[in-house]
Amino acid sequence: MIKNVVFDFGGVIVDLDREQAVKAFVHLGLTDAGHILDKYHQTGIFQELEEGKLREEDYREKLGQLCGRTLKREEVRQAWMSFVSGMDLRKLDYITELRKQGYRTFLLSNTNPYLMDYWARTPQFTPSGKSIDTYFDKLYLSFEMRCMKPGMDIFKKMLEDARMQPEETLFIDDSITNIESGKKAGMNTLCVSNLSDWRKQVDNLLAKVNQSGLIQKS
Repeated sequence: MIKNVVFDFGGVIVDLDREQAVKAFVHLGLTDAGHILDKYHQTGIFQELEEGKLREEDYREKLGQLCGRTLKREEVRQAWMSFVSGMDLRKLDYITELRKQGYRTFLLSNTNPYLMDYWARTPQFTPSGKSIDTYFDKLYLSFEMRCMKPGMDIFKKMLEDARMQPEETLFIDDSITNIESGKKAGMNTLCVSNLSDWRKQVDNLLAKVNQSGLIQKS
């Protein structure tokens, strides 16, 4: 029986647009942004930021060196925000309904302070003024945990900290590589596509496993 549902952030909760982000970082002065930025897993100082090896200030200084100028926090935040092309608020409503039904919900994301601390964890995250913390029992974020998907450490730490049994947990991600790691950790998994409305998929899976899905009305 599934009791816990773990969601990825980018490509699952929010929609991603890599090309838009590449243009934004090129505008900052990072001419090779197209070779550095990835939808699933970053490299170089971008990876070091998301893995918690670089503080925000140090990352911004190093990024400025690559861009050839001093960068302000807000312009870097705006560049990172360009990764996000939209968010279907019905997904958040669905997660709220899951919690009402007794499911524990968690977020497991390779992410950074620009997207989390300076946006998602603030009232600016939703039109209603609710931050992302409102929708989950706990957030497991790579830059705070100092490890990343698809590595197994982040899954093991999450399962242990939340006292979750893997066989009672559903992990939802848009990266097949991350999904494979979730399977290795013993969890039920669902790979969804960026921009997709996955609510019915989750509903059907929960109904199949638990014989009790949520009724979609929209």
